[in-house]
Amino acid sequence: MTLDLNDLDAFVKVARAGGFRDAARTHGGSASALSEAVRRLENGMGMRLLNRTTRSVAPTEAGRGLLERLGPALAEVESAVDAVNRYRDRPAGTLKLNVPLSAARLVLPALVSPFLAAYPDIRLEVMVDENFVDVLAAGCDAGIRYDERLEQDMIAIPIGPRTQRMAAAASPAYLAAHGRPVHPRELVGHACLRGRFPSGSIPPWEFERGEESIAIEAVGPLLVGLGGAADLAVDAAIAGTGIVYLFEDWLAPHLRRGALEPVLEDWWPTFSGPFLYYPGRRLVPAPLKAFVEFVRSASAAPAGNAV
Repeated sequence: MTLDLNDLDAFVKVARAGGFRDAARTHGGSASALSEAVRRLENGMGMRLLNRTTRSVAPTEAGRGLLERLGPALAEVESAVDAVNRYRDRPAGTLKLNVPLSAARLVLPALVSPFLAAYPDIRLEVMVDENFVDVLAAGCDAGIRYDERLEQDMIAIPIGPRTQRMAAAASPAYLAAHGRPVHPRELVGHACLRGRFPSGSIPPWEFERGEESIAIEAVGPLLVGLGGAADLAVDAAIAGTGIVYLFEDWLAPHLRRGALEPVLEDWWPTFSGPFLYYPGRRLVPAPLKAFVEFVRSASAAPAGNAV
């Protein structure tokens, strides 16, 4: 049985996008061409791989099994093709990153434009995902996560700020109406704007000062998904709805202009910054190698010259 690699790639794109039109919008081409490619693949394999309705497209059991195996395999094919770029004067090809929203917002903006200016033949794709995923299975070359969420067989290099803080803040109007807490335990009596991870867990608000640390199970009128809906909690805090707890760098613009004021600042906990990670048991594609070297150079630059 001979199968066309392009047809396999079309199946993966459609299955991940959940539809032919969405896959065409994301990757280019036409929905009809993708549909024909999947039809050829199904005919060649003699089985249905996608269940199609007027509203959705989803893999069959056989399709799910194929998708699980194809993701890493196609990623290796792309890596093999990209490896040819080692023999070019300038690296070229596509670099796909899987990152949390915090990294897309707080880490990548300082790196993306200068990196793309330095390597004009590289195309960067960024997938924002709050879950910890297998970067190869997701069709990505590398990801950004914090050290407690890294697998042991990954190569990890520092990227972005090496230390960060979580911060609590509220609007001047809220603090004037409800008072300013002086100890984390006093948050129990305040309206706390909470966040929930995609897994469903609601993390406690953690604080530390000297040798003392405390975790608060905050309660309040608003619960948002951490990541995409975090700005809703920030907007609600600015409007005076309650106290928000988020990355200090995320809240910094609002703190600087006075829309928010620090709450319990001497209790804000510090933690290590994020890492760029990628599998250590595969050929490093040229675009990823260029990005790794760029990140290392940026990290080594003096503070006044850092990217």
